[in-house]
Amino acid sequence: MTDFEKLGVFYLGRECDPQGRQEQPEPLLYDSRNLTTHAVCVGMTGSGKTGLGVALLEEAAIDGIPSLVIDPKGDLGNLLLTFPDLQPGDFLPWVEEEEAVRQGISVEELAARTAERWRQGLAGWGEDGARIARFARSVERAVYTPGSSAGRPLSILRSLHAPAASLREDPDLLREQVQNAVSGLLALLGLDADPLQSREHILLATLVERSWRAGEDLDLPALIRGVQSPPFDQVGVFDLQSFYPAKERFGLAMTLNNLLASPSFASWTEGEPLDIRSLLYTPDGRPRLSVLSIAHLGDAERMFFVTTLLNELVGWMRAQPGTSSLRALLYMDELFGYLPPTANPPSKRPLLTLLKQARAFGLGVILATQNPVDLDYKALSNAGTWFIGKLQTERDRLRMLDGLTGAGSGEVLDRAALDQTLGALAGRVFLLHDVRARGPVVFKTRWALSFLRGPLTRAQLRTLAGERSAPAPQPPDLPQEFADEPAPRAIAGPRPGPATAGGPPLLPPEVPVRWAMPRRPLPPGSRLLYRPRILATARLHYVSAPAQLDLWRPLTLFVTPEGASGALSWEGARPLAGDPPPLATTPPAPGEYEPLPTAAAQPKSYTSWEKTLRSHLYQSQALTLWKSQALRLVSRPGESEGDYRIRVRLATHELRDQGLDKLRRRYEPKVQRLQDQIARAEDRLQKEREQLTQRGAETALDLGSTVLGALFGRRVLSAGNARRAAGTLKSAGRAAREGSDLKRAQEQLHELRARLQALDEEVAAEVERTRAQLEEQAGTLEPLTVAPRKGDITVSLLTLVWSPWAVAGDEPPVPLI
Repeated sequence: MTDFEKLGVFYLGRECDPQGRQEQPEPLLYDSRNLTTHAVCVGMTGSGKTGLGVALLEEAAIDGIPSLVIDPKGDLGNLLLTFPDLQPGDFLPWVEEEEAVRQGISVEELAARTAERWRQGLAGWGEDGARIARFARSVERAVYTPGSSAGRPLSILRSLHAPAASLREDPDLLREQVQNAVSGLLALLGLDADPLQSREHILLATLVERSWRAGEDLDLPALIRGVQSPPFDQVGVFDLQSFYPAKERFGLAMTLNNLLASPSFASWTEGEPLDIRSLLYTPDGRPRLSVLSIAHLGDAERMFFVTTLLNELVGWMRAQPGTSSLRALLYMDELFGYLPPTANPPSKRPLLTLLKQARAFGLGVILATQNPVDLDYKALSNAGTWFIGKLQTERDRLRMLDGLTGAGSGEVLDRAALDQTLGALAGRVFLLHDVRARGPVVFKTRWALSFLRGPLTRAQLRTLAGERSAPAPQPPDLPQEFADEPAPRAIAGPRPGPATAGGPPLLPPEVPVRWAMPRRPLPPGSRLLYRPRILATARLHYVSAPAQLDLWRPLTLFVTPEGASGALSWEGARPLAGDPPPLATTPPAPGEYEPLPTAAAQPKSYTSWEKTLRSHLYQSQALTLWKSQALRLVSRPGESEGDYRIRVRLATHELRDQGLDKLRRRYEPKVQRLQDQIARAEDRLQKEREQLTQRGAETALDLGSTVLGALFGRRVLSAGNARRAAGTLKSAGRAAREGSDLKRAQEQLHELRARLQALDEEVAAEVERTRAQLEEQAGTLEPLTVAPRKGDITVSLLTLVWSPWAVAGDEPPVPLI
């Protein structure tokens, strides 16, 4: 099969008749950008719906598009079962022993037969192990199991974390996020709480909104305390006690506490954080295919997780810049209960938000179900693509016909013909209705690259997840810098001598001195110890025309004087994130003091240290940015290389789509003229044939080839039709050799077909040049170093700081900040 992945199209299968018996030889190619207007996939059990979903996700991965996959049945973890070598040993751990017993063969023989069946199946669709390998290396794949350690565990504590500042500044978006978060939490508690009627919902929403508006994160313990002692006395026009008496609030607090104390809930707090960026991309910017398996959860837990995930996705989406290209996919299998036509479960609002708004951000949503009656067709009128497979009942067909006729293409569809087609569909055969295409088309899905072995057991999920330790906890910003941990360059020299009781050492008035304010109380039985540190704050100015950069950057450094002499090495200093710590000019509390190194007590040291600090900042604080010369795209200060590569990939996809649009505009008039000429030539040929013979009227109406079909739509041009037309012409020629008019019509049609073939080759060459150019642009990244302007370096503070520590007996000191 010709390689079209880099054209931004998905290879889904081949056009065929509804029974799937007669297939056209050319691939059915689907424009990936059409998924930005979302898709719906419907089909009964055994229709091949899962295989089609897997094919869509595989194609997205090959095209470098990350995907989030919500898997209620547990069989989309099959996307991790990829065996490029197609050896029996690869399949052996995954075939069913019961199936081998039913067939009367050994498990090893079943694995060998399965490997051979997969090899032959792929070959029949123009695929092989090399394409499997390409899929496997295009994305990182993982299976997550929230609420379980079977796969990768996923912590949902972020669900009550304050959203980004941009979202908090929009009152409507913030209230929507609050409502969704509280609805999901109450669903987990088994409470069907209406946002306008439920006291529980109103109280929790008020607590969450107050915290989020202040930029404060929440967790369940803080929420329980808020329920017991709310930081407000009035709700609406009623006082708090009248609206929700303390005794009844205690019951809600106990319900929340029972959830927190439940051993089963502990699994929801373990594992990787629920972070959309991390689920869609690796730290270095590679796309990911994250399967979120929830088959092991109960209904309430599923609703809670799905609602939480969708809320996080909405928040992430709104923080992205707009694009017309496909940035990422959300695939949700078995939609039952999450988007019903009448009820309003917590998941419905964020799903509606995604269906209405995600297009502007390049986020495509694919929703699949086997029960058409479960769908809110008013909501799904936003979907531009419908995949309809074999349906179970006539009622299901009628519902799908209603959905198709309301899909918004503006095209008048033949309802009777569609009904007949839907009733005849075989397994793996789907009706594809794309509002951008000329009418529906029937196609058979291609062979999946992944091994579709069915739902995975927990043991199999553990095998796929592998041995993976939990991520190391991130240290707090401030205490880590003040702790005696090794700095980037190890601090040398002996420790100061024993601490002295009483006040701080007497210093010359020229020596600047501050005390860091404790952020935690002194533990009972401990004594307060002050340790000497040197703190410096500075401002650096970065200017670069290539990076379009003019940036002032504040910097705070914290360093420990080395040894008794107090030698200072700025290379060992640690930069602090954010603003300097709170400082005071007097001790916050009496305590003991470690001996002060000699140099730190001398005013001249600070003058010398400021001079060496300026030199150190100029030499060590250069910004390292990344640039793509071809794309004229430079990374932002503070942007990781992974995030920059994500932007480069999206920019490359946008350029690719723009290039294909230019090709369409450039060649569309030529193609249209040829189409019109071919149509007239076919009409003339048909008339001549009718005059000379009664043999069928099978002449095709469209001619063309694969590349033109991919660019201009599957119903505009079709190579299969071209071949059938050629065969018909030969038959017509044999039936009327003496018809000179028929011969001239035949020659004219052959000439037009040759011209169309030449045009196709010209377009193919243009496409290949575009592909090669974009590949080169995306792969070449260069570092760009921007040093701070030496004359603009400003040191605003250089001072001795006494940092507070708690000491208890022989235990190591503990920082109090």
